[in-house]
Amino acid sequence: MNFLTHWYTAAMQNPDTFWISIGFLGQALFGVRFLIQWLRSEQAGHSVIPIAFWYCSLFGATVSLAYALHLRAWPLVMGQAMPLPIYARNLWMIYRDRGKG
Repeated sequence: MNFLTHWYTAAMQNPDTFWISIGFLGQALFGVRFLIQWLRSEQAGHSVIPIAFWYCSLFGATVSLAYALHLRAWPLVMGQAMPLPIYARNLWMIYRDRGKG
């Protein structure tokens, strides 16, 4: 708990610490999707894309987009923003198809 208090205090005194943490969080969320997909595929014995993959894609890209916007790194903004509708659409199609079944 002391670590979190120290981190929070440092982040409030130095906004860069906060934004760097946001950047790492976005990359972690985005990166863990491949681990989820790999483990699920190993379980099934063939390639599978679980719903958690799309959630990690959507949330990871959104958090990374916030970080890129903060940096005003326009190539990164475009790279994170462009696939967001694809991730959302895949989730929508999954829930739509579940409703039919």
